[in-house]
Amino acid sequence: MVSIKIKYLSENIEKLRYIDGKSDWIDLRAAERVELKAGEFHLIPLGIAMELPKGYEAHIVPRSSTFKNFGVIQTNHCGIVDESYCGDNDQWFFPALAMRDTVIEQNDRICQFRIFEHQPAISFVEKETLGNDDRGGIGSTGKQ
Repeated sequence: MVSIKIKYLSENIEKLRYIDGKSDWIDLRAAERVELKAGEFHLIPLGIAMELPKGYEAHIVPRSSTFKNFGVIQTNHCGIVDESYCGDNDQWFFPALAMRDTVIEQNDRICQFRIFEHQPAISFVEKETLGNDDRGGIGSTGKQ
């Protein structure tokens, strides 16, 4: 099991917990109450700083219910925190854009994260052909 050092910057949010068997994503909570009007942007503090293990990064994304419940979208769509962002005051944030008037209460679960190993070193080898059948389209369906 990997251990991660964490510093809570807010006493008013629930501690992070890993729920084994349910999901390997961990919920993050708003560390303050935020009231937004449609079209407003706010960096919502998440009340934590972490020291990730060397060679790892955290991917932060909205929860599946975030837009339905709060009407906000994450402006960077997926936030990446690498192991160099590890100081006592390197707080994690959720960059929110309100699509409607909304209130996010302190301790509301608004996003989630999981950690990934860094991508290994890769090289690209140019070829005239890849030697595979064409699917004839785009995306996972192969249809246009």
